[in-house]
Amino acid sequence: MQLPLGLSALTTVLTISQLTQRVREALDDGLDEVWVVGEVSNFRVPPSGHFYFSLKDARSQIAAVMFRSANQLLPFRPEDGGEVIARGRVGLYEARGNLQLYVDAMEPRGLGSLQLGLDQLKRRLAAEGLFAEARKRPLPFLPRTVGIVTALSGAAIHDLLVVLRTRLPSVRIIVRPVRVQGKEAPPDIVQAIDDLNDLPGVEVLIVGRGGGSLEDLWAFNDERVARAIAASRVPVVSAVGHEIDVTIADLVADRRAPTPTAAASMVVPDHRDLHAWVDKTAMALRSGVLRQLRRQRDRIAAQTRQLRDPRQTLKGLRLRIDDIGERALRAVVAQLRIAREQLRGGGERLHALSPLAVLQRGYSIARRTADGTVVRDAGALRAGERLQLTFARGTAGVRVDDADPA
Repeated sequence: MQLPLGLSALTTVLTISQLTQRVREALDDGLDEVWVVGEVSNFRVPPSGHFYFSLKDARSQIAAVMFRSANQLLPFRPEDGGEVIARGRVGLYEARGNLQLYVDAMEPRGLGSLQLGLDQLKRRLAAEGLFAEARKRPLPFLPRTVGIVTALSGAAIHDLLVVLRTRLPSVRIIVRPVRVQGKEAPPDIVQAIDDLNDLPGVEVLIVGRGGGSLEDLWAFNDERVARAIAASRVPVVSAVGHEIDVTIADLVADRRAPTPTAAASMVVPDHRDLHAWVDKTAMALRSGVLRQLRRQRDRIAAQTRQLRDPRQTLKGLRLRIDDIGERALRAVVAQLRIAREQLRGGGERLHALSPLAVLQRGYSIARRTADGTVVRDAGALRAGERLQLTFARGTAGVRVDDADPA
């Protein structure tokens, strides 16, 4: 039988799967580890957590994948448009026959991976408002208990304790020792902040360490530490490194101190300054009280000068009462005299009108003896009727002989 396309009996015909397998084996033999530089594009992260993206230059591109087990160690997150240097192996995705770069390490080109990761975290936390001044709390003026989160070794803890005890000997200090660098440092710091927040009486925290390189200070750039500081129920002062070092912890904390020594000075006042302030305030208070007393004395003295002696007032009132009494007595006597005159005049007028006065002039009054009625008309008398005549002095009984009416 004649073979198609002029193939001989010795020609091996491969299936597609066999071909892709041979290509993959060839790639594995010759490109088991390569370093490439390229621009990231089409970056995506499915629920599996693997990174899928493409690396390209001006002429070509290749699909790439970085599995979750490898990308969890990256201190930064790749972004579209970023140029990176990647290490990996070239393989063939046999199901589709596509070339693919399996990346196991990567770092940004031109900028360290730590710095890039730090910049990315700063932008994300700033967008959430964790750096906003509005959410930061004031420090207590005179805390009774201060919590410290730092390592027991090194100069930082020594400086903190010396300054705190010098400035305010009465302050209670609780130190929660932690690791301040290495992979175990961030969760240790987070737990320490939570532990001190659970202690009653702690009013402020100092979180920090002495100086070092960016890698040494990296625990304080960890997102977990930043969120623990933001969630603290009490104000937090960050004191990481030297003045030129600025970490994420510094940006999230309620106050940032350039050094641990400065943090201690920031957290508690100097007792000598407090004594001086109390003395100054006491002097000012005493002066104010004395000024007020002088003003009140002057006011009372002025009012006293305006007031008269009550005894003099009573004496004047007595004299006035005596004078009023005398005038009232004179008025009463005068009214009595007038009344007497009026009474005398009235009596005289009444006497003039009295029948007795008429009788004094020789007249008499005739009354019937039977009933005592006064006889005014002689025509009303009958002969033999008995009458009684009243004279100015005495009476006389008479009998009517005859009557002559007028």
